[in-house]
This record gives sequence, structure tokens and C-alpha cells, in this order.
Amino acid sequence: MALAACDQGDSLESFGGPTMGSTYSIKYVRRAGQAAPSEVQAQVEQILAQIDQQMSTYRSDSDIERFNDLLANSCQAMPAAVLRLIEVGQQLSRDSQGSFDLTVEPLLNLWGFGPQGRGEAVPSDEALAQARQRVGYTHLRIEGDRLCKDAAVEVDFNSIAAGYAVDRIAARLAEMGIDSYLAEATGELKAVGRKPDGSAWRIALEEPRDDRQVAERVIAVDGYGVSTSGDYRNYFQRDGQRYSHTFDARTGRPVEHGLASVTVIHPAAVMADGLSTLLLILGPERGWDYAEKHDIAAFFVIRADTGFVTRSNRAFDRLFAGQKQ
Repeated sequence: MALAACDQGDSLESFGGPTMGSTYSIKYVRRAGQAAPSEVQAQVEQILAQIDQQMSTYRSDSDIERFNDLLANSCQAMPAAVLRLIEVGQQLSRDSQGSFDLTVEPLLNLWGFGPQGRGEAVPSDEALAQARQRVGYTHLRIEGDRLCKDAAVEVDFNSIAAGYAVDRIAARLAEMGIDSYLAEATGELKAVGRKPDGSAWRIALEEPRDDRQVAERVIAVDGYGVSTSGDYRNYFQRDGQRYSHTFDARTGRPVEHGLASVTVIHPAAVMADGLSTLLLILGPERGWDYAEKHDIAAFFVIRADTGFVTRSNRAFDRLFAGQKQ
């Protein structure tokens, strides 16, 4: 009877709002005696506001945009969170031989995808060569609490900031005694625990279509971050050629391969976020080999003449063995 009374005190709460040019949403199980939903929301939005102030490339007063405005051979004191994400990005860059790179903002702007973009366009070879001189993770270094650059590079955290935000939110929820939740920011998410009725948090992996939403697979998640990167939402076409917002920093051009989307499952949402981008850049063959070599749980959706072909690797299959597809 005591257990039944306790269960009756559990409720499923939810809230959300705008963030990072998109939205966030939180669903969680509130147990008797825990903070009011308004207090939980205030804590979450405080985290999101801080990350926006530190890392947004869409506001001129953010810490990273002030750094981006600096000339070559400059340094700036940075919050620990920014330096942490620089370290994550540098590791992903080294692991991908420079294909993944946080300093691609000049390329994003040149092709019309960035905050300073002037319309989608295919740049000239000369303009591309000039922009590439301002791209390269090796131009960044950390000295104590300062971020330094030896070229006029500009950092863009869009490939990992949302995942980092989800991890921060998850940590704050845990500090508040919340042990069952689904936290999502701009599509990056983490699920822990179960709903009040005991059922799992279920996540739909979408088919990469821009006309409607179709679930390729639904997975039950507990204790993991989930991130999907794809080329089907942000792209333009010129003369029959498709140009996506996903760039290989080594070439300075949007990727050209058949990998439409890739989902990564990882205990840390920031790593799921970064790795899904990295695998999308590498493509269906190199990305697959990378995921297998590093035991990364990944689900690939590949374009074929007959539509889409899905492929999950061994690490992914181990995580979701026994779940109905």
C-alpha cells in the first residue's frame, strides 16, 4: 500500500520553448516533494541562456563571436565551458584527419549557410581559396584560461553546442533529484529512466525526407544521448546539383556522397552530437569504418536508386538487441 501511494504521487511534467534558433523540450517524472515545474524550467532556461551568451554565433556580444572578431595572433580569456568544447572539437578533428573542424564558419558564410551568409550561392574558386586560408583547427590553441589563434579563424559550435546543452540540463535535473526524463534541444536529446507507467522513453529515427516525417525505426532509450545529422533539412540546389550545409573542412566544399543521415547513440550527448556530424562528413564507407573501429553505435540511412537503405552497425545492434523494429 505504501508503494502504491508513492506511485500515485508521480506525474509526467513537460515544458519547452525557443533556444539556439530552434526549440527545446523537457519531459520528466515529478515525484512527491520535488521542485515545482516552474522552478525546473527556470533552472533549464538559465543553462540555455548561459550557453547562448557563451557560444552563439548569431549574437555579436557572445564570448565566441568576440573571439571570432579578433585578428590573427590574438588570445582571449574564455569560460571553462568554451574551452571544454574546443578540446572536444580538436579531438574530433584529429580523429578525422581534419574533415571535422570547428573553424568552418568562413565556409558556411561563403556558401550562404552561416550567420553572415549573403544568400545561397556556389562560390568561385578564388573566393573559396581565400576562405580556406581562414579555416583550420591547427590554428587554435589553449593557453591556461585563454583561447588563442595564429590565423583569422572563426569558431562555430553548431556541431556540438546543443549536445553539450543537453548534458548540462541532464546534470542539473539529476542534481534536483529528477531521475527519469527526456531532455531535447534543437533535436539533440538524452533519455534516462522510465515514464510513470513504467514504459520506456521511445525515440523515432526519421527517414531523411523534407516533405513529411516518416519513422525508419523506433528505439527505447535509457541512459544515452541520441543525435541525428543529415543533409535533408538545410541545403540548396543549383543546376541540378545539391549542396548541403555539411562541409568537409579539407576541401572547403559541401560533402558529395550517398549518406543522407546518421544517428549516433552515446552516453554523452555532446559526443553523440559531434560524432554524428563527423560520420556524416566521412560518408557511408569511411564513416562506417570509423564507427566500427571506434565501437560507436550508429544507424546509417543511405540514398540508393530505389529509395533509402538503412544499415546499423554492431555496437548499435548490441544496444537494441531484442527490441522490436
